[in-house]
Amino acid sequence: QVQLVDSGGGLVQPGGSLRLSCAAFGLTLDYGAIGWFRQAPGKEREGVACINVSDGRTMYLDSVKGRFTISRDNAKNMAYLQMNSLKPEDTAVYYCVAPTCGVNPDDSWGQGTQVTVSS
Repeated sequence: QVQLVDSGGGLVQPGGSLRLSCAAFGLTLDYGAIGWFRQAPGKEREGVACINVSDGRTMYLDSVKGRFTISRDNAKNMAYLQMNSLKPEDTAVYYCVAPTCGVNPDDSWGQGTQVTVSS
């Protein structure tokens, strides 16, 4: 059974940092792509970051460029989203997705982890 498990969310003050983790079970994160999405209350889910596993190319939502970094660890079969200089508008539930960045209806999604940026 394929399962992605998100973790690492929490409450952080503006300007703070968090690292989200995505652990994969029944699926190896060594092909295709891995992505992170988020959904804030009352808003549609949006793509935040995507990494192509074969060549390492990354794409980011404009509003997070320079602050967020997506990465993966093949040996641990995990992916990460390092989030720095967090802003209140980053508050959302974050989800990882594989083995494409949410373009395939058969993609696996994590259960989501809540990130709240507030003073």
